Amino acid sequence: MTAARVAYVVAATAGGTGRHVAMLAGGCAARGLAVSVFGPEATRSLFPSVAFTPADTVGQPRPARDAATVLRLRRLLARHAPDVVHAHGLRAGAAAALALAGLPGRRPGPALLVTVHNSAPDGALPGAAYRALERLTARRADAVLCVSADLAERMRRAGARDVALAVVPAPAAAAPSAEEVAKARSDTGACGRPVVLAVGRCARQKGFDILLDAAVILQHRDPAPLPVIAGDGPLAGPLAKQARAAGTEVRFLGPRADVPALLAVADVVVVPSRWEGQPLIVQEALRAGRPLVASRAGGIPALTGEAGALLVPPGDPARLAAAVASVLDDPVLSGHLASAAAGRAAMLPTPSDAVDAAAAAYARLARHDPAPA
Repeated sequence: MTAARVAYVVAATAGGTGRHVAMLAGGCAARGLAVSVFGPEATRSLFPSVAFTPADTVGQPRPARDAATVLRLRRLLARHAPDVVHAHGLRAGAAAALALAGLPGRRPGPALLVTVHNSAPDGALPGAAYRALERLTARRADAVLCVSADLAERMRRAGARDVALAVVPAPAAAAPSAEEVAKARSDTGACGRPVVLAVGRCARQKGFDILLDAAVILQHRDPAPLPVIAGDGPLAGPLAKQARAAGTEVRFLGPRADVPALLAVADVVVVPSRWEGQPLIVQEALRAGRPLVASRAGGIPALTGEAGALLVPPGDPARLAAAVASVLDDPVLSGHLASAAAGRAAMLPTPSDAVDAAAAAYARLARHDPAPA
């Protein structure tokens, strides 16, 4: 038996999580599975080729709204009768688990698979609420996928029994044209200065404030490196204010659809995250063969290996600045990092690999088979 009907439950899907779910949903639909997606109305545009139904699973925990969300999910799941429910993130996983607990009809009913994309030690949810979501999701899910080994261990400690690593590829991207690269170079306004590129959501997790502190340390160099940040988010304004207060020139580009072109003009790509799952920008930088400096956090070291990047402790601007300076000062090191990045890129999974893995998991869970040893 193969799983013919899959329902995805998503919460906030900014950044890589949304693209990952959209890739799985579209890929599985193309293979003949009946796919439905339940998530916030703001995510509808991510799923143009599959059936989408609004179901709000975002925001701070609020008992009345959360109860309404669970009841709505329960009705939707009863109507669509999926073989497998695949929830992404702890909020979506907990809502799906509670909805399935009261679902009438056939038994054993739909299987619940939850992918945990990130930890949030000091994120939007209070620590106690986050741990409660972890326990609820871990103990009620039939299987849990995690984007990094530390998250997998965390979910095992919370009570999950069937835990594996998720296959999370970066979307395929064509090589940028000469015109696209020229425009990206012009937009940075570097004018011969080394470009230190960071890409991602302007949120505390991504550590862009740490990059700005590192830029202060580096600004005595001649020419001074130019930090370029591509992305938007709640901290975009405070980050710009921080740069002005420090007297550091930083280029804020906002959201960009031309990341491959920006990577082509970067002298160093920096991922200064405080905590991480498996950031897509790391895979994109490896595939572009760019020298990479990144935090030793979450799933990053598993992606880069020890040779594919200079890995520094999270939250340490001095170590970050020193690593960036070493790449800029040593062409041999820069070349070795670029070569090692290309080698690591050859080992990265493809979207087809991810859809294969998901389809196999759905088939196993629909049969209610135990996890492989």
